[in-house]
Amino acid sequence: MNFLALDTSSDACSIALQLGENVADRHIVKQKEHTKILIPLIRELMTEAGADFADLDAIVLGNGPGSFIGMRIAASVAQGLAFASGKKIVPVSSMAAIAAEVMDNHQSKTVVVAQDARMNEVYLGTYRSDGDGLPVVVTDEVIQSIERIAGLTDTPTTEFHAAGKGFQKYPLLLELNRSAIAKVVDVNYPKARYLLTLGIRGCMEGEAIDPEKLVPAYIRTKVAEVPRRSGP
Repeated sequence: MNFLALDTSSDACSIALQLGENVADRHIVKQKEHTKILIPLIRELMTEAGADFADLDAIVLGNGPGSFIGMRIAASVAQGLAFASGKKIVPVSSMAAIAAEVMDNHQSKTVVVAQDARMNEVYLGTYRSDGDGLPVVVTDEVIQSIERIAGLTDTPTTEFHAAGKGFQKYPLLLELNRSAIAKVVDVNYPKARYLLTLGIRGCMEGEAIDPEKLVPAYIRTKVAEVPRRSGP
């Protein structure tokens, strides 16, 4: 199967190309440069692989949650490529890609991911490993204030691995939930390489959509609101 994956929902601009069993990727952490580097990176990767967009089965998109502007950049590029090549888009959770990397590299069975949502809040997701070592969402991805995480601190397990930039940005979030966290993993941004595995699963489960049907997973619909105070 052949897929192009891309994600600009965070400070990282990440793309990956899978052609059969071969995977190549680019992952660059550079704030506010996504509009400049995303398309050149895609062209570079496709050219080096000698691939054409007609060769793809679908385009896998890291669909957030995350930066509003970043999400729109990747969504627009994915839609443009999909329309031009007659391909479908497989939208995938950007935070699930972080959980997938943690599960792959740290043999974790349960992962909690927090990404900075600004205004003293984080995008929060909890995941468990399925039979194939891929993340399955435990509860819906939500906006979480800097406080105890429901369903995390009230469980007897301490096997959660914590990942995502949110735990670095808000140390209090980590401290308030420390009793449920076994380890903090230095995986802060989604990598497109891990979007590929999730996208293939989504494609096989019928989640590929026509580009005009894409709806970014913003979660927060308001950006002009009073920031919450940090605290338990």
